[in-house]
Amino acid sequence: MANATTAERLPTAAQMSSLPRVRRRFRRAREGFAAYWFVLPITVVFVVLYLIPMAQSVYYSFTDYNGYESSPHFIGIRNYVRIFSDPSMLSALGFTLTYALVTTVVVTVLAIPLALVLNRRFVGRNFVRSVFFFPAVPSVALLGLVWTFILSPLGSGVINSVIGQLGIAPIPWLSDDALAQFGVILVAVWAQTGWHAMLYLAYLQSLPSDIFEAAKLDGAGRWQEFRSLTLPLLTPAITVSQLLLLTGGLKVYDLPFTLTHGGPGFATRTLTQSIIENGIAESDIGKASALSVMFLLAVGIVIALQLVISRRLEERYS
Repeated sequence: MANATTAERLPTAAQMSSLPRVRRRFRRAREGFAAYWFVLPITVVFVVLYLIPMAQSVYYSFTDYNGYESSPHFIGIRNYVRIFSDPSMLSALGFTLTYALVTTVVVTVLAIPLALVLNRRFVGRNFVRSVFFFPAVPSVALLGLVWTFILSPLGSGVINSVIGQLGIAPIPWLSDDALAQFGVILVAVWAQTGWHAMLYLAYLQSLPSDIFEAAKLDGAGRWQEFRSLTLPLLTPAITVSQLLLLTGGLKVYDLPFTLTHGGPGFATRTLTQSIIENGIAESDIGKASALSVMFLLAVGIVIALQLVISRRLEERYS
């Protein structure tokens, strides 16, 4: 009887074989539980600093909240109608989209050839790289103040002083609508081209040299090498660079504000400046919230289209 009882207590072969699986499941559950603890702080920050304010903005966009009343009144889509009937808002929307698209295209077109040149070996290469990267070091607001003096429409401006020595009348760089928009975009391209060229340069240096050596042995010229090898291999870097340029261009505020204060008139006013002025200066939280919601949707659509196009290009050249 004692032997039978002892035999009954011993685990069977099936139970012995299931022990490793139980242990693996327990270990996976424990690792997953630990991973949740690591993600929890990020989730809390995301909810508190992003989701809750975004939900409040959506709610305020349908009210007449001015920042002082404790109980805002629901007014429907009146704030959205006010935005599309406000010429300053439409001007800000047009310039912001123009700024984002033009700077993205021009910086990309200039940064890639610059990165190819800086990737070659020549005397003083490191110094030249630092010179092109320098505009990305100071604050953009500081660069705007410096360029305000350079592009001043007065005769005392740097450029107007130089051309004045040649007998040319002062040019209204920042007092003409078209010239002011051109000046803001010019400074933005000048400030960002070097940084994005360094991004492409870092990616170029990670590419295997065997592919390019084989192309040279096959008789490929520089243009063929660039079109068939370099450009397709740079597609991931182009995706990252254009994503940064688009997001930065759509939310730009400091450069146009310090350079032209949004003028002349509303020529260089941006959506971010409109949101800040309506929400803070005019205490029109409802209208500013409606503009913020529309701005968020516009940015999401533009970024989604850019990612879809970039992904298709990567699949095409991969």
